[in-house]
Amino acid sequence: MLETSARLLRLLALLQAHRDWPGTELAGRLGVSPRTIRRDVDRLRTLGYPINAIGGVGGGYRLGAGASLPPLLLDDEEAVAVAVGLRTAADGAITGIAETSVRALAKLDQVLPSRLRYQIDTLSSAVVIIPMPGPTVDPSTLIAIASAVRNHERLRFDYVSHDGSATTRDVEPYRLVQDGRRWYLFAWDTDRSDWRRFRADRLSMRIPTGPRFGPRPLPAEDLADYFAMGPTVNGHRYRAVLTMYGSAAEVAEEVPPTLGAVEPIDDHTCTLRIGSDSLDHLAVWVAAFGFEFDVHEPPELVEHLRTLTARLQRAAWPTAGAR
Repeated sequence: MLETSARLLRLLALLQAHRDWPGTELAGRLGVSPRTIRRDVDRLRTLGYPINAIGGVGGGYRLGAGASLPPLLLDDEEAVAVAVGLRTAADGAITGIAETSVRALAKLDQVLPSRLRYQIDTLSSAVVIIPMPGPTVDPSTLIAIASAVRNHERLRFDYVSHDGSATTRDVEPYRLVQDGRRWYLFAWDTDRSDWRRFRADRLSMRIPTGPRFGPRPLPAEDLADYFAMGPTVNGHRYRAVLTMYGSAAEVAEEVPPTLGAVEPIDDHTCTLRIGSDSLDHLAVWVAAFGFEFDVHEPPELVEHLRTLTARLQRAAWPTAGAR
């Protein structure tokens, strides 16, 4: 009985680790006959595991989805990853997930071997997560968006923009993007015939979803860089382009991707694209980065730098009547 139970656990671990398994390969892994594998699969089915037979030469098995979540078998690295993820999620940006994460973590902690609990505690004690204020997103909204992305189904939702105006949007959803604490939907807006990003906490889903659509090519291979550059540069009143006299790596150390986009020219210079609604902010930022630079656009920034330079000179070398 002990040998059979151990074999069932090993069989379950194999089924959870790989989508499709030929029956002969499972038999070889466990050192038993295909007939024994068939009996063990039947035993797992009686325990609630939805194991489907697949066709092909010799047949095989696939662990499917059931009406309820059966127990999962995790190896050491997987258990550590899940535990760390749950602790991080407790400070996340999804409504109600903190309490759920703590409950799941409590269940995991009580069955973790002491060696793994020590690893997780060591890592957690060394990591500081700074909570960020702001609105959170309902998990059902993220799940609905993710399902539409997976199934290539159009979405309709009511959306409130940053200025408070409300619109109804019809989009082809392509990705869910997490940027810091914010969740965004990246989609093709069918009414505007252009790519758009929408904050998930500002949209209210309309059910049901729309018809299926044929996916179109994404606007960039590296969607993270494309997504970061949009609000960094294009979403502001003033969009500056500068040549920085420093390597792209050196400038990128001083300019976070949420502030500007750095493009190399050669080993010693690079292009910086940066945006802001304030010329004062742009002037102070580029002057404080610590590099020599040339301004190509906008022309208003050049004049503003002259005004700021004169102001700083008066502050550094005050003279009577200078003001």
